[in-house]
Amino acid sequence: MRKPVLLLLFLLFVKCFAFAADIKSIGVPYVQNYTKAQYQSGNQNWSVTQDERGVMYFGNDEGLLSFDGKYWQLSRMPNGLIVRSVAADKKGKIYSGGFGEFGYWENRNGFLKYRSLTKLIPRQYQPVKEEIWKIYVDTDHVIFQSFGAIYIYANGKITVVKAPTPFLFLFKTGQRYFVERVGVGLFELKGTKLQLIPGSNILGSRVLSVLPFADGRYLIGTANNGLFIFNGINITPWKTQATEFLKNFQLNNGAVIPNKYFAFGTILNGIVIIDTAGNVVQHINKASGMQNNTVLSLYTDAEQNLWAGLDNGVDRIEVNSPLYFYFDKTGRFGTVYSSIIYGDKIYLGTNQGLFYSDWLKGSGNQLLQSFDFKLIPGSQGQVWDLSLQDGKLLCGHNDGTFQVNGSTITKITSLSGGWTIKKISTDQLIQGCYTGLIIYRKDVAGNWIFDHKIEGFGEPSRYVEQDNKGQIWVSHAYKGIYKVTLTADKKRVASQKYYDKRSGLPDSYNVGVFNLDNRVVFSSDSGFYVYDDITDRFYRYNQLNSRLKTFAFSNKVISAIGKKYWFINHGRVALADLSVPGKLTIDSNRFSMLNGQMVQNYENISLINNRIYLISVDDGFVIVNDADARRGGKIILPQVLIRKIENITDKVTVINDMHSSTDTEINLPYNQNNIRIAYALPYYRQVKIQYQYYLEGYSRQWSDWSLQSQKEFTNLNHGIYHFKVRAKINDENVSETTELTFEILPPWYFSKIALAFYVLLFILTCYLIRKYYLLNLDKHQRQIQEKLQREKEEFLQREAIANQQHIVTLKNEQLQADLASKSRELANSAMNIVYKNELLQKISDEINKFRDSTGKKLPEDQLKKLHKVIDEGMNDERDWNVFESSFNETHENFFKKLKHDHPDLVPNDLKLCAYLRMNMSSKEMASLLNISLRGVEIRRYRLRKKLNLEHDKNLSEFLMEL
Repeated sequence: MRKPVLLLLFLLFVKCFAFAADIKSIGVPYVQNYTKAQYQSGNQNWSVTQDERGVMYFGNDEGLLSFDGKYWQLSRMPNGLIVRSVAADKKGKIYSGGFGEFGYWENRNGFLKYRSLTKLIPRQYQPVKEEIWKIYVDTDHVIFQSFGAIYIYANGKITVVKAPTPFLFLFKTGQRYFVERVGVGLFELKGTKLQLIPGSNILGSRVLSVLPFADGRYLIGTANNGLFIFNGINITPWKTQATEFLKNFQLNNGAVIPNKYFAFGTILNGIVIIDTAGNVVQHINKASGMQNNTVLSLYTDAEQNLWAGLDNGVDRIEVNSPLYFYFDKTGRFGTVYSSIIYGDKIYLGTNQGLFYSDWLKGSGNQLLQSFDFKLIPGSQGQVWDLSLQDGKLLCGHNDGTFQVNGSTITKITSLSGGWTIKKISTDQLIQGCYTGLIIYRKDVAGNWIFDHKIEGFGEPSRYVEQDNKGQIWVSHAYKGIYKVTLTADKKRVASQKYYDKRSGLPDSYNVGVFNLDNRVVFSSDSGFYVYDDITDRFYRYNQLNSRLKTFAFSNKVISAIGKKYWFINHGRVALADLSVPGKLTIDSNRFSMLNGQMVQNYENISLINNRIYLISVDDGFVIVNDADARRGGKIILPQVLIRKIENITDKVTVINDMHSSTDTEINLPYNQNNIRIAYALPYYRQVKIQYQYYLEGYSRQWSDWSLQSQKEFTNLNHGIYHFKVRAKINDENVSETTELTFEILPPWYFSKIALAFYVLLFILTCYLIRKYYLLNLDKHQRQIQEKLQREKEEFLQREAIANQQHIVTLKNEQLQADLASKSRELANSAMNIVYKNELLQKISDEINKFRDSTGKKLPEDQLKKLHKVIDEGMNDERDWNVFESSFNETHENFFKKLKHDHPDLVPNDLKLCAYLRMNMSSKEMASLLNISLRGVEIRRYRLRKKLNLEHDKNLSEFLMEL
């Protein structure tokens, strides 16, 4: 009987997830809150729209509020009016309306500027004294609607449509417009005419939503009477699960969610989502994550995010996400370590105990799956693991291990700390606990019972895996890996070996062991490793690491359906598909909302059926439909928007506002060359967005990826720069490059006027240089001529001097010749005198020998006469006078100098000096002096004394030096 019940529950569960990208009835989609503190503007947000770039705009109490996924900005209407309605024309204009005012915003020189259209209203309809509640942009016209009139703006003119009674709200559905006249009924606006829809009085009053339905029909929502279907002819009530809900909580607006869903915002209780069958599939309110239960506006963007403008804030709801959440807002069950669905119950293992609630209980008129978690008695304390083994649910607890039976538990063993349980044979389980390994076996009833604790191994065993050789690999709770071989009866350890970094592992800590496609792999902070039993060492699993990219550093691997595996990298989650040999595909984008929400190192993901997973998060659980995730495919990202350009040189000055266009010309003066550029990716899902920039003309290469969404550049040189930026999400999808061109103008000394001045100055300088050169050349030529003249004169002078010197030389030579001639003459004269005296002496001697005829000597008196004549001839002063005169001419007044220096010299002394100067011999001097040789020596001696000569001084040399 139990199997049919389980099968029925399974079919009911599958029905809830029957369509890919369906909105689920369990849990709630992710809700992103944008608070007043974040956007810094008014509480109430009356309308929502999106432009062609992906920027969101909100009609806010304080003006037009814009959001690009990163930055908020407020643009105020004239007189600070509340913006009640907004609409984007997808061509760069944002239309808005408020009290007595409507117009559009557009980019003007990099700033969002408002232009009013009320001046185009015909005079008889002015002034407008009503709020503009609705704006719709069509192909060739724009319609503004207040309670008193409809204004059609086309071709630069405004046509006004009035009615005897007030309007309520105008709705555009496809190409048709519907508006309610209060107290009359629903009308269709055709051109400028209003046509009553027959039978619309059934709607009652206050039509607040008209949405396209299937087969050309329309879904009409009213404030008090629920929902109606209009098929183009008749209007009929549509009785659904949401009818009473919408009546009680006052429907206020509606929006279509593609793929057969409708969202209705209420005044009192948030948002309800129904399908085309009228079933309520979601109810999202303040209790499930919204900021406020009063929904003033709803809008579905291009990515099928549902935006809710609230009475206090803005919320974004990811209705098409494959992830649906259940959070414990009350803190009843604490931190969730493990979760699983078993039978008709969902179980949560937390740090406080084991909790359960009914799963898919009943159907009937129940709107949604609700949960009421209760603590199973006796389970208080830390629950580590919930494991379904052969139809039995086992609970690994701090106090032991239990078998779960519905709302009760039965203790199997008191051995504490059941971390993980793995099947090692058809009837045996192995469990890692605080103090080693435990073996369980089946009893005859098919229940798992404690068999024994393995002897010989007592290490804390965080992860346990068995390889294809039957060896047990155990990851120590804090350090290293053990390889354990059991005996045949598995009661004791046959052998064990401890491995750490000395065995090839990158470290001894934070090493896990997991089964990946029937192969044991080891996780670490340096990537995955495998064991080689031949070398008994560990090696990097490069083939896997290269394909996993950043998830190669995962700290946990969990088996999914088939050959799919969950990889968890310290809080980041990805689903990898290994079903195609040699190929690995990995998806992390769809699970980015889980990042950081799971308990570190105790992440738990359990498989419910062949496509549904239950993921434990800190304070609840998440339902994931793998089919939805796979259908998402590759995400095509929008372009990064350049949102603001600021000059930060002296003080921050906005150059280009958040609504800037990359086509806007931006020129900055050189003295304001410090710039800050802010950018954003208009992608609103909960993902990690990183940016990379490159400033051409400044940077050498692209920057590193960073979460920073702005960049400052300082002290830029003058020139044209091209700023390029792109984004990526979750380290995978990369957007196209956005480019912004701006110019830093040259300084004044490089301006066009300055350059023209420099050209003129250059020409003038060249002229002056040429003039100076010519003058200098002329001067140089003159100097050269003067130099040549001087050199010529100097040459002539030198030549004259040379000639004079030559003449002097010739004269000197002549003088020397004359002197030599005179010296020769002097010597000849002296020699002649000597010869004469010698001759006279010989004559004198011969005379003494003369005899007369008788042979007798001549008489003495005669001889005396002859001797007297001879003596007079030998002592003739005339010879000396002539000699003295010649000697003085030859020897430059020798006697004058001698007499001047030695006045006591007598004539004979002077004669002796002259003869010594001429280097005559003693004999010659004796002949000239008519004395004997002895007399010459005596005179020489006396002369030395008169001249005061030293003993070693030669007399002749002295006289020659004089």
